[in-house]
Amino acid sequence: MKKTFGIFAIVLLLLSCEADGTEASFFYDNPEIPIYIPKGFPELNPSVKANPPTLYGVELGKKLFHDKKLSSNNSISCASCHQQSNAFTDNRPQAIGVHHRIGLRNTPPIQNMSFMRFYNWDGNILLLEKQPLVPIVTHEEMDSSILEIIDKLSNDPDYKKLFVKAFGDEEISPQRIYNSIAQYEYTLISANSKYDRVMRNEGEAFTASELRGYQIFEQKCAACHSTELFTDQSFRNIGFPTNPNPDEAGRGRVTGKPEDYMSFRVPSLRNVEYTAPYGSFGQFSTLKEVLDYFDNGVIDAPNLDPILKENGNSIPLTEGEKEELIAFMKTLSDANFTAIE
Repeated sequence: MKKTFGIFAIVLLLLSCEADGTEASFFYDNPEIPIYIPKGFPELNPSVKANPPTLYGVELGKKLFHDKKLSSNNSISCASCHQQSNAFTDNRPQAIGVHHRIGLRNTPPIQNMSFMRFYNWDGNILLLEKQPLVPIVTHEEMDSSILEIIDKLSNDPDYKKLFVKAFGDEEISPQRIYNSIAQYEYTLISANSKYDRVMRNEGEAFTASELRGYQIFEQKCAACHSTELFTDQSFRNIGFPTNPNPDEAGRGRVTGKPEDYMSFRVPSLRNVEYTAPYGSFGQFSTLKEVLDYFDNGVIDAPNLDPILKENGNSIPLTEGEKEELIAFMKTLSDANFTAIE
């Protein structure tokens, strides 16, 4: 009897919806997936509230993220460069797209995007929903178009079913593609490293070397790699070797300001063990090379970060301090996050 009444109630809802002119397709079961905010993390980016992850939106976004149909010749997907085992990077100096074209920059990791204010090395994207179009249309990446992708997906019955589950009908639109990919990426939260477990007093402790590394980190690194994201999300010129590609100007490409020339977003150090090589175009193969470079002195520039200028364009470190810093940084590795499902 209860089952019959439930079906009857749904029919009444649909009929009343049609009677007042709204679409009946909005009545579908696609619950939101709550975003877990780890202790100490900043507030969610407001766009998460405008496009909250849902059960089928995330499923659709994950499928799109791994689908090579998004590229012009069906040879690469988002996941080709953003590999989960490498904290969603590809361990290459610069990204490689269709026809083995080499991109301008190193592939950035995808983690904790729900809490970021800027995306890409130069921060040219403020809403994650606007990010997917960049690799889709970029010549060195997917070299496709959103209309071409929609045409491909429209011939796939599995996608039609997923769009119905995620959005209530079969329409495959650009915004729905962007929203679902963003929803999937919003769920990629890394906050279960050894460091996190130590901070949560879950029975683990730093080794003597890791603890000394943490103390050195607080003294010499935390000014830029701050908060529980291990980045202050600022843009800085830290005197790294310059990309010879004339198209590169760092943050200056976005703002057009000389003071932003060759400034890049401070990267998070979470999972840094997995994301070699390092730098905006993979200038350094290992963490030791990065620390050696800071120790030996960086390239001077008019807009070199004040922290470096005030310290003689370097971050002096002994060999022992470098080893201990690396030991600490490895405590930021989240094996659960990088584990393939």
